Amino acid sequence: MTPNHQPTAQTAALVSETDAPDHAPTECLNVQSLGPPKPLKQTLELLADLDDDTVLVQFNDRAPQHLYPKLEDRGYDFESVETEDTTVTVIWRR
Repeated sequence: MTPNHQPTAQTAALVSETDAPDHAPTECLNVQSLGPPKPLKQTLELLADLDDDTVLVQFNDRAPQHLYPKLEDRGYDFESVETEDTTVTVIWRR
């Protein structure tokens, strides 16, 4: 899955609902159609490639419960925002 470099206005609004840095570069990753463990794997691989100041916005069909402890172990902050049909997890470096 290729990340989307162009966040939408909706993505920016979702990020603004979190404590993520407002003016940081944003990378989007949609893993809604993937079964486990692909969302976890792709998210961690992309985070390893991103600059520390980039905010990653992951779109999933459910809360990524197995991802949360791995993010904490790696020193990331994160918040999930529930929408009608998507769980959006915003991830940034502390």
